[in-house]
Amino acid sequence: MSFFRKICVIIFNRIGRKLLLPFKFPALYIIRKYQLLKITFLSLFYNEQADFNYCVDTLLEPIYWFVDNYTKALGPFFVFVVVSLLSSFVVIAYLIGLPFWLERSPTITAIALVLGNYILINVVFHYYMALKTSPGYPPQDRILFDVVSICKKCFIPKPPRAHHCSVCNRCILKMDHHCPWLDNCIGHYNHRFFFQFCAYTWIGTIFIIIFGVSIAYEQFILDVNTSNGSISTNYELWSLVGDYLSRWRKNLIIYELLLCLGTFISVGLLGLWHIKLITKGETCVETFINKKRMKKLLENGHNYCNPFDKGSKLNWVIFLGLDQPNMKWRHILLPSTHLPKSTGLFWDISRKVP
Repeated sequence: MSFFRKICVIIFNRIGRKLLLPFKFPALYIIRKYQLLKITFLSLFYNEQADFNYCVDTLLEPIYWFVDNYTKALGPFFVFVVVSLLSSFVVIAYLIGLPFWLERSPTITAIALVLGNYILINVVFHYYMALKTSPGYPPQDRILFDVVSICKKCFIPKPPRAHHCSVCNRCILKMDHHCPWLDNCIGHYNHRFFFQFCAYTWIGTIFIIIFGVSIAYEQFILDVNTSNGSISTNYELWSLVGDYLSRWRKNLIIYELLLCLGTFISVGLLGLWHIKLITKGETCVETFINKKRMKKLLENGHNYCNPFDKGSKLNWVIFLGLDQPNMKWRHILLPSTHLPKSTGLFWDISRKVP
């Protein structure tokens, strides 16, 4: 056999095996190709320090970038959206709900007015206080003796529970989170106002749902309409807008219903989350830090104990400011501007309730 022929046979055999391999062993071929593709793909992103949390942080990096660069600029817009939604919420309740119940029961109407305006006053008051009250900042004009570290971004001493806010670009005392809907950080001095705003807003949605069920039932189930929508002609004030509302009645009721359901679910979940954190004596930032500490200590056979947890009852007393002299429950049930007793610079970790 000539040398050229030998070369042709060798080449033919090798090419033939590769061409015939998929037909002889299709499953084995697919598995080998998948493994090769997997190894090639993973080699492009290999990092021995990478884990699930690292991957999530990497994928969320564009969101973090957007938050850091645009949340502060969009803050006034978010505040405008909240005020607009709350205003529409109240206006529709007065224009449709008040005449409806005024026709059927003046007694129920009086109760609804008192209870509804009580909730409304608390919602507006606590939103304004959470918006305007400073969350608290570490002082720069005096020496701090209780310091845990130096902030790597603003280069000032950080008291316990203080964290740097990338949106506000400064450290916040007992920082919980930055709320774009308030255009403000939630920290030591305005956390109570924020929580009570969420609580009264959630209660307000329940109030609207309870008094709006009959209106929606008559509108969509019984298909009952008065001559000018939901407005009785016996009341001249409402008759002025009756013709206009009659064309928009169904749409306004649907809008109110969707707004109630969305607020009930979102604010309700947010409120439950903060109830859990307050009960445990934590903030949103601390809960993630404590999870990492707990995991690390468990690996070494130790248990982690949150030093700021005083027990569920005392945690709530401190959070609501009821640990101060002359502070009663009326300061919680009614609008009150009282601030926490602590300055947020020093935290007593000696008291501990099991």
